[in-house]
Amino acid sequence: MALQTPMSEDHVSEILMNLPARISDVVAPWAEHSPDHPALVEAAGTWTYRELDRAIAASETWLRNLGVRPGDRVMIVCENCRAFVAILLALASLDAWPVLVNARLSERELDQIRDHCGARRVIYTTSVSPQAREHARRDGAVIEEVATLGSIGVGPLNEKAEPEPVDANPANRVAALIYTSGTTGLPKGVMLTHRNLLFVAAVSAKIRELTPDDRLYGVLPMSHAVGLSVVLLGTLLSGATLYLSPRFDPMTARAALEKDRLTVVLGVPAMFALFVEYTKFKQIDSLQFPALRIISSSGAPLDPALKASVEKLFGLPLHNGYGVTECSPNIAQMKIDEARTDTSVGRVFPGVEVKLVGRDRKAVAEGEVGELWVRGPNVMKGYYRAPEETAAAIDAEGWFNTRDLARLKEKNLFIVGRTKELIVRFGFNVYPAEVEAVLSAHPAVARSAVIGRPVEGADGDEEIVAFVQLLPDSPLTAAELAEHAARYLAPYKRPSHILLVRAMPATSTGKIMKDELRKMAS
Repeated sequence: MALQTPMSEDHVSEILMNLPARISDVVAPWAEHSPDHPALVEAAGTWTYRELDRAIAASETWLRNLGVRPGDRVMIVCENCRAFVAILLALASLDAWPVLVNARLSERELDQIRDHCGARRVIYTTSVSPQAREHARRDGAVIEEVATLGSIGVGPLNEKAEPEPVDANPANRVAALIYTSGTTGLPKGVMLTHRNLLFVAAVSAKIRELTPDDRLYGVLPMSHAVGLSVVLLGTLLSGATLYLSPRFDPMTARAALEKDRLTVVLGVPAMFALFVEYTKFKQIDSLQFPALRIISSSGAPLDPALKASVEKLFGLPLHNGYGVTECSPNIAQMKIDEARTDTSVGRVFPGVEVKLVGRDRKAVAEGEVGELWVRGPNVMKGYYRAPEETAAAIDAEGWFNTRDLARLKEKNLFIVGRTKELIVRFGFNVYPAEVEAVLSAHPAVARSAVIGRPVEGADGDEEIVAFVQLLPDSPLTAAELAEHAARYLAPYKRPSHILLVRAMPATSTGKIMKDELRKMAS
């Protein structure tokens, strides 16, 4: 069956008509009407909307002097901070492509992304991120003291980089290139347009009824789609204030909620689970934050037990949502006046269509499970330099295949599984093939297979279990193999357990039987 959200088409059309052309255009109106209202707050200081507007303009000049042109890909190795926001929006204003990369990725992962996108420059937010500083050092980047921005690492100019053509319509130009891990183990660059990101930002802000009086907690990485569109752009479109944090810990978050009187906290299940563990350790039964009005989770399945614990602790409903990077990312989101006790991810995002189909590619009936396809203004432009993968993901009618299994009940969406063997670790997606590629690259490894296993009491989180078959008579240990993996994988992608086996359970054709491995792991 196919479903479109009940929000009126006129309302959605009005939102689309009133969207700015570029993501960089969200600041100027507030800089004119509320110049002294705080826009971004971090430990190092605060920028008002006027100051943010000036920082963007100064960053544009700085980037031009670094040789950045329209259509150039510029990689930002970052964690959340004011400098990142100014550089991101300045690049967008220049019609360059910001390539957003979490500084916590490994050297190998950064190199793959840099080489694939053909970055003209690589910029590092060295002032807030030890990992960015280390990557900058390895790259031979120069650390500059940039007016307004502070210490920034600037990588060498890639004179061989060729700019991409600039689309005639600014709204259809690429506003962010975000890489996700593919099932082949190679990264895929998701091209998100200004229209994609601003549509999701505007509608999600409308659903949450954001106003300039709101103060949002900016802890979700803005190198990822939800942190970029929903948190950052949703805040700035609304003229609200964003409190930036490069990483999460419950003690610091609690202090921010109390001191800054935050009104909206968006996180992942693992983050809320840490909050629950922290309060248990401190023997706290409830948290009182009078200003807080919305807490919401996305990025991984939300366990009912965790949902109940968080709601009891905060005295608020924990909203749930669902999306994928290729959809900027929102596909479903709960309304703020809904308080559900089940695992629904809410209603289909306004202005977005979904359909559920069976293996025969025919629509399934109400309540039945099917593969989830999505169509709307949130769907990506495509995968960068991967036309075949783009064609496999988006059909001729504009439907994107999420490869997730879902069902609809009374217009509410439930995610029930994955058609791919995706592992969710600390709210991040991990594809087994990527981990297997690293393990199998070791000269002493004959074969490897990776599965996810639910972490007991971790509420929606999974650990990564790797089965490894060594070459005959190899003295390699699991600890040595773990050190090998640590050199090439981000921390959240590293196996939690490495089990050495004499032989892999396999079919007659040699295909590894992962169902048998799951039985062994359990």
